[in-house]
Amino acid sequence: MTPGASARPVCSRSRLWAAALLGSGFMAAQPLSRMLRRLLRSSARSCSSGAPVTQPRPGESARAASEELSRRRQFLREHAAPFSAFLTDSFGRQHSYLRISLTEKCNLRCQYCMPEEGVPLTPKANLLTTEEILTLARLFVKEGIDKIRLTGGEPLIRPDVVDIVAQLQRLEGLRTIGVTTNGINLARLLPQLQKAGLSAINISLDTLVPAKFEFIVRRKGFHKVMEGIHKAIELGYNPVKVNCVVMRGLNEDELLDFAALTEGLPLDVRFIEYMPFDGNKWNFKKMVSYKEMLDTIRQQWPELEKLPEEESSTAKAFKIPGFQGQISFITSMSEHFCGTCNRLRITADGNLKVCLFGNSEVSLRDHLRAGASEQELLRIIGAAVGRKKRQHAELFLMFHDSPPANPSISSWDPLHVQGLRPRMSFFSQMVTLWKGCRVPQALLLAQQRLGSGGFQRHYTSRADSDANSKCLSPGSWAPAAPSGPQLTSEQLTHVDSEGRAAMVDVGRKPDTERVAVASAVVLLGPVAFKLVQQNQLKKGDALVVAQLAGIQAAKVTSQLIPLCHHVALSHVQVQLELDSTRHAVRIQASCRARGPTGVEMEALTSAAVAALSLYDMCKAVSRDIVLEEIKLISKTGGQRGDFHRA
Repeated sequence: MTPGASARPVCSRSRLWAAALLGSGFMAAQPLSRMLRRLLRSSARSCSSGAPVTQPRPGESARAASEELSRRRQFLREHAAPFSAFLTDSFGRQHSYLRISLTEKCNLRCQYCMPEEGVPLTPKANLLTTEEILTLARLFVKEGIDKIRLTGGEPLIRPDVVDIVAQLQRLEGLRTIGVTTNGINLARLLPQLQKAGLSAINISLDTLVPAKFEFIVRRKGFHKVMEGIHKAIELGYNPVKVNCVVMRGLNEDELLDFAALTEGLPLDVRFIEYMPFDGNKWNFKKMVSYKEMLDTIRQQWPELEKLPEEESSTAKAFKIPGFQGQISFITSMSEHFCGTCNRLRITADGNLKVCLFGNSEVSLRDHLRAGASEQELLRIIGAAVGRKKRQHAELFLMFHDSPPANPSISSWDPLHVQGLRPRMSFFSQMVTLWKGCRVPQALLLAQQRLGSGGFQRHYTSRADSDANSKCLSPGSWAPAAPSGPQLTSEQLTHVDSEGRAAMVDVGRKPDTERVAVASAVVLLGPVAFKLVQQNQLKKGDALVVAQLAGIQAAKVTSQLIPLCHHVALSHVQVQLELDSTRHAVRIQASCRARGPTGVEMEALTSAAVAALSLYDMCKAVSRDIVLEEIKLISKTGGQRGDFHRA
């Protein structure tokens, strides 16, 4: 202390606590760590440290003040509260983040999460009660947990979720209360949850296409999720985190659509690598790696900027200059973050998991119900944390020992086509739903990424879009292996030197104007033909539906044909002509684009899917319908020259 200066304790109670604790040794680690943290918290409310503060006399030199500041810093270094020994593992990782599952139940059946029939549920008597949840939460917060996230199942289907949040909010030292939800009940409950103290929201959403949403989650509810996102923005949550699990052959074509949403919205869209869980039939070929996703987005926005991240962050964050929100990548599979993991988990039945991928669990519920004291519970928790492995090794051995997935091979399931069969254009349905949720104009940016299409009543359909439009299938392929010397027309072009399927590298080909025309014929029979001709089918206007189907099929050809490149179409036209002599409908589809690869596959797919859609519209009337003469009529542009069928 500076001679002549009077020592003035800022907080006498804190100083007494410090003296008592420092003299007690480290015999009782739990009271020491807990009380020292309280000491520093209470001191922080009064001054910048827990050190004694001296008041210099008038005229005292700046040097003396500087020396006093140095002494205070030294005091902090010597007396900083240690992190709880019970929550620190053998690798020095300090666990300050707790995830608590409120329920095993869920109102969706996401394909990557659980089987369609659901999973066996734990009897209610074996689940944690509300009081048990709060008891464990209080214990962990005393030890240094400062963030709790409520999960499930779906946490918002638990009847007392609002009360649980309100009780957690009262815990001293808890800075953040978050929830991870599928969003179905969010708009209805969020005002109450915010008032109770909810401070962070993660919303799971894997597609912006309503039909695809229903296919992925096996339930309806897309518009409810959109409404929940809108409500979170309206109530001032910033950022609103949107979690998107990216799966090859299902939604990797929507990366640019999701990223575009951050232009005018305070969203953090987080792309998550597809991970294995019990029941999701994980296949490494379905995983789209972080680097592949990043390459796709950088092709559209080369100016993408990397953002700084906290040491314990699981996400690599980026921002497109000028955009309000940001995008992130959670690299659970390709680049693990085990070394900085600070997370613990309590399951709905009261088991403590120190690693999401680990099989090791310890039942806190059983010990709690057996009357274990706080100190006994802490010893159990500390032992479990101490056994935590350096990383989830078994998972990475499985991943890295597997042959690498060829990013150009889609594992598209034929059922996906059924799930995406268009009844109206996807972009129109998307915009209608966003508007129905009273979403601000900024939200309608999705429309710009979903393409556009229109039709004329008299069996002619046209869709013109900007050449840079990504429609429904922005190119999300990783760079393909070099294709080698130019192959002759007598050789297969989609195999490599060893005979394996491979995507042709078109990166060095010049951009030229490409046009292709294809046709198909649908023999309906007299009864179905008459109903189509008079527009009397119960399902509606078969010709218009077939036209729309043809347009949409052209746009998503790269999703349906595994080794086909994505093409940004500048024009699609589908024409249908009634042939009364054969009781048939003749379909002609033409596609145009400027690029390094042709559009004959787009034209053929358009004609074929238009024919299939016509079959679908008429099959209730007649099963004796024949699809025939699906063929390429002509193609122009490209190194192989033009083609015109005689």
